[in-house]
Amino acid sequence: MTDLPLLGAAMPTATLETLQDFILSENRDLEIQDFCDGDLLNGDWKTVADHTRNLLTGYTGRLGIHGPFWGLNIASPDTEMRALNKRKHLQGIEVCEYLGATQMVIHSPYTTWSFNNLDNAPERKEYDRLVENCHDTMAEVVKRAEDCGVTMVIENIEDIDPDIRCALADSFNSPAMAVSIDTGHAHYAHGTNGAAPVDYYVRRAGDRLQHIHLQDADGYADRHWSIGQGTIRWEAVFRALGELDSNPRLILELRDKDGILPSVDYLQSLGIAR
Repeated sequence: MTDLPLLGAAMPTATLETLQDFILSENRDLEIQDFCDGDLLNGDWKTVADHTRNLLTGYTGRLGIHGPFWGLNIASPDTEMRALNKRKHLQGIEVCEYLGATQMVIHSPYTTWSFNNLDNAPERKEYDRLVENCHDTMAEVVKRAEDCGVTMVIENIEDIDPDIRCALADSFNSPAMAVSIDTGHAHYAHGTNGAAPVDYYVRRAGDRLQHIHLQDADGYADRHWSIGQGTIRWEAVFRALGELDSNPRLILELRDKDGILPSVDYLQSLGIAR
């Protein structure tokens, strides 16, 4: 049982108050969700961060945050919007440095439209332009993350192609840029847009994968259900994860935080995680 991968969870600091023992007793991986809120980052975020640090006294696990994403697109074609994106992501790195967090989740710029259209007009080089815009937005952020020992992991949102984020991460040639998979987002792409199943996303990412959001879904919407309530083939997902050497953080990201402990119990009952 002790050889099974250890599950972590994503939660706001208010939920950590009630799940403190669960996290600290085994130093589980933890992702703090408060700091994806742009208004909080514009205000007194240090008060929240100080409370988080107090709750994590003695914690030696791997700590991360979900970075800002609401209304943001790192590939925006608008120069002023890219400048705003850069500033918001730099704020996220500042939070990581303050907390001692070593990972920050950011969102993929690719959409369902991208899958069929980035190569539709090769003379316009839309794919190359999108990557260039990402670099214009994120180059300074990547350098700052390198200096702070933070790795940003690019999470699939609407991505149908499991490889496209991997290529984007590779294009930065930096240890500060890696890949995340959200199982529910991948299952949505599979069920609604004909993408590969979730375990294919894992294998295609390979050892670029340093983070995974575990949530169950039905392939129709972004459910963030407790594990076992949807139709994801969890044995296949964990079999693919077991082939990796990158030891990705296994983060339960559920809409109802009361489902965290039952989700751990469910995966433990299958003999695939604890």
